[in-house]
Amino acid sequence: MSYTAFHGLHRVASGTANNLQALLKHKPQGEIIVFDDSTGWQIDLDFRDNPPEIHIRSGAVAPAEPRGRGRPRLGVIAKEVTLLPRHWDWLNVQPGGASVALRKLVDEVRKTSGDRDRLRAAQEAAYRFMSAIAGNLPGFEEATRALFAYDRRTFTQHIANWPEDVRDYAVKLAFADQDSPQG
Repeated sequence: MSYTAFHGLHRVASGTANNLQALLKHKPQGEIIVFDDSTGWQIDLDFRDNPPEIHIRSGAVAPAEPRGRGRPRLGVIAKEVTLLPRHWDWLNVQPGGASVALRKLVDEVRKTSGDRDRLRAAQEAAYRFMSAIAGNLPGFEEATRALFAYDRRTFTQHIANWPEDVRDYAVKLAFADQDSPQG
């Protein structure tokens, strides 16, 4: 997991939670805002703990260790699924049973909608970041419309006068799929 820390409108550090803990432990924490690079969520790092404890700003806690049910060694986690009786009837007659059929369905949907899902996740990450740090900057609403229209040219025009660190991070979150590996 990678994070980026801002002090006001300036990026001060990026890296893992442990990296940020080492770089920022002597800075006044009330002035530092940290974002999850994959989701755009604003997070709180509790620097008193080693390793630092991570809390998503919405109040939720970072995912806990999986429970013992399922096949933990294989990465299988048991959770509850609620379906209508007709869905259960269909699943129960599938070769391999309900679990195999559900895994196949999920894999197929992931293949067909993967790009769309990644695009939506990138837009949401950029929007979360922009709302938290740039909501009062000029062009915010217009940039948001361009973001969700997936119009990079218009988006960058509306954020052109934003502070460089904010602008660059918003573009990175929103359009990383368009950028080459060299950046």
